[in-house]
Amino acid sequence: MSELPFALLIDGENISSDLAPAIFSAARKHGPLPIRRVYGDAARLNGWSGVPGLKVVHSGSGKNATDLLLCIEAMELFHSRHVAGVVLAASDRDYTHLALHLRERGFPVVGLGEAKTPNCFRLSCSRFETLAAMPAKLEPTAPAAVRLPQLDQAIHEMIRAEGGSMAIAILGSRMHSQHKVLISTFPDKTWRAYLTARPGLYQCDPKGSAAKVRLAPAQRPVP
Repeated sequence: MSELPFALLIDGENISSDLAPAIFSAARKHGPLPIRRVYGDAARLNGWSGVPGLKVVHSGSGKNATDLLLCIEAMELFHSRHVAGVVLAASDRDYTHLALHLRERGFPVVGLGEAKTPNCFRLSCSRFETLAAMPAKLEPTAPAAVRLPQLDQAIHEMIRAEGGSMAIAILGSRMHSQHKVLISTFPDKTWRAYLTARPGLYQCDPKGSAAKVRLAPAQRPVP
């Protein structure tokens, strides 16, 4: 690698500012970038104007004004011999002749562009890399709460209302009177069978007329 740095030149009207992180990542492979410029009509560079570390070069609003100004400044950099080459971020065929002209004179042109970039520009560069938006960093999220079936939600609310436990016989009576649930119509047939079949949700006393049901430890509220 040459001791001289590369310059980064971006056509801000031709390539999205969403690709700025990918452009910087690819360009930095070639060493320090003391010159980092984005070209375009300032009125159309809303996204780029907010990217830190870039000099916004206003090209005016005339036809091809951005292309012409970028080409002129690229040639000035070539003749200055202050940089080893340029990293040119654009997806436009209009830079084909610029890339060819510089490459033929031993001045490397690293092209960066989107998948839509024409082959004529790709092949004119000393090297070309296709850009892809870098994945957004996802913020960690809390796991979604597991929703209980409607019947178990009603049972949980009833047990909690009784202080955390209640007689199985009373539970059955209230579920019928308040929620119109008749356990004999379920496959389990009895409330004890229903509750004991779900050890992750309930704990039952041994059989008896006063036997109670409690919420399983995992279902109890944290003190």
